[in-house]
Amino acid sequence: MKITTRFWVSLILSLPMLIEMILMPFTNFMLPGGHWTMVALTTAVMLISARPFVTSAWASFQKHHSNMDTLVAIGTATAYIYSIYAMLTDKAVFFESAAFVITFVLLGQVLEEKMRDNASDAIEKLVNLQAKEAEVQRDGQFVKIPLADIVAGDLIRVKPGQKVAVDGTIVEGTSTIDESMVTGESMPVSKAAGDKVIGATINSNGTFVFKAEKVGNDTMLAQIVELVKKAQNSHAPIQNLTDKVSDIFVPVVLIIAIATFLIWYVFLGTSVADALIFAVSVMVIACPCALGLATPTALMVGTGRGAKMGILIKNGEVLEAVNDVKTVVFDKTGTITVGKPAVTDVIGDIHQIIPVAAGLEESSEHPLAAAIMTYAKAQNIAATPVEAFKAIEGKGVQAQVNGQKAFVGNDKLLEDVEISADLKTNMLKLQNEAKTVVFVGLDNQVIGLIAIQDAPKATSKEAMAALHARGLKTVMLTGDNQRVAESIAKQVGIDEVIADVLPADKADHIKHLQHSGAVAFVGDGINDAPALTTANVGIAMGSGTDIAIDSGGIVLIKNDLRDVDTALALSKKTFNRIKLNLFWAFIYNVLGIPVAAGLFYGLGLTLSPEIAGLAMAFSSLSVVTSSVLLGKSKITAHTATI
Repeated sequence: MKITTRFWVSLILSLPMLIEMILMPFTNFMLPGGHWTMVALTTAVMLISARPFVTSAWASFQKHHSNMDTLVAIGTATAYIYSIYAMLTDKAVFFESAAFVITFVLLGQVLEEKMRDNASDAIEKLVNLQAKEAEVQRDGQFVKIPLADIVAGDLIRVKPGQKVAVDGTIVEGTSTIDESMVTGESMPVSKAAGDKVIGATINSNGTFVFKAEKVGNDTMLAQIVELVKKAQNSHAPIQNLTDKVSDIFVPVVLIIAIATFLIWYVFLGTSVADALIFAVSVMVIACPCALGLATPTALMVGTGRGAKMGILIKNGEVLEAVNDVKTVVFDKTGTITVGKPAVTDVIGDIHQIIPVAAGLEESSEHPLAAAIMTYAKAQNIAATPVEAFKAIEGKGVQAQVNGQKAFVGNDKLLEDVEISADLKTNMLKLQNEAKTVVFVGLDNQVIGLIAIQDAPKATSKEAMAALHARGLKTVMLTGDNQRVAESIAKQVGIDEVIADVLPADKADHIKHLQHSGAVAFVGDGINDAPALTTANVGIAMGSGTDIAIDSGGIVLIKNDLRDVDTALALSKKTFNRIKLNLFWAFIYNVLGIPVAAGLFYGLGLTLSPEIAGLAMAFSSLSVVTSSVLLGKSKITAHTATI
């Protein structure tokens, strides 16, 4: 039976007893049937609404454990069983206490369920963003088919105002697309042939045809939904502490309740009924039900809010780790820089250098290779055929060209290779201009230089300033040479540069930096995956490779470095809210137990079981409200107020 149904059953059956309790002092009103009616109503509450508490408590007892349900089950069962005995022996009963406690405990759980439903609604809204159908080419004609029937490779036409059905690449036409619902970026993005499109985004003004590449669960939207689900169901390590506290807390409370009963009945000489009321009140007020809400509700709100801003926080562990971060390390290409390098200079005979370079780079997947191929195509220079192609990690490529050994790469390839003084001078000049120099060689001799530049992103400088304002150290970790790296670092304001790093060594440098404190690493490439995993907090750029995104604990969909600071701010705010929730979860218990035990009885201050149950419901309400307010609070990320 649903918690909501159990709550309403308990509330409806408890109301007649509440009416009697309120009216009796003034009118002597009693329910028809007297105590027998109360027995019937309370028995129904115990059998229908309280049964899961008893079942859970018994299951825990069999495993030699205790949980939050143990206190509720023992407290209400004690009140119920004693009241039956008291009724048969013509003594005071308190059936209403058992019924009210169950009602108020269930009220707290209903609030929790509503919170979870709201989180599920947020996920459902994400799912509902996707198109329901699309115009797909079939037998030379565009026909409307359901989304589920689209397969990778289909050609799909999108008209103005329509949603893009799945992820793919435009093959024909131009347009501007509103990607705000997925990336959080408010400005429409211009798209043309060759550009990627994301499923669930809205086409603004042009008509275009794109080729479907990722469908079903592989689309970006589906992955976002999956990540948000996982994050909302995850646990922060601090949750382990609350679980341990519950294990110790419940037996301690039971001991206090027994001691309370014995002191009042044996030493102070009160009746069994009065002593039991004090003991039951202790068990009810101490029940740390809100403790179970403290972490998950804040996680749900924090991760859900992050998703709306284009920041995916994968789990609770990341939230906790962020609080200890002292250093933020960045990859250079595609992270600090735009990631679209272009050839700016060719030193030497262009008609000798470019054909050789294009021939070798044709088989390479490196971003600099793409820049050389683009340049060769723009200059209408054909690539020279090559044989025995070989990629050398972190250095470049080599092959045979017309029987001669040819190479293209960085200065790590220059061992046993001759380079003229003139080329050396040009190399230093270009590197000082923040340009990456690629050496092209034939027969163990450098025949020319190709200078390639990848400009910093417009937001990189602002992002670094925001991190510095947060008191964090910034480091660039790159395979590029020292001069180019330092020039880029100077432009954007990075504190330290670690250059000439081979991809396999990035994780080792992260480990070294961790000696000085927790490290966050921001990257986007396959070669960044080990560093993202090694760092205390891995932050992957959403434009990066699937492997990098899988390795990151936080994913920035907008590909904007300023979101690094925003992600850190949101994570800290969420974790601090978890700690505040834990305070609210415990404060009612800590303050309430002495009152419930009758410590202030001489001052006229006591706590009946039903009031204790209400206080416990308020504890849950306080935690839920605290978490909801996280969604409304302002998070200033130095660049923007969200």
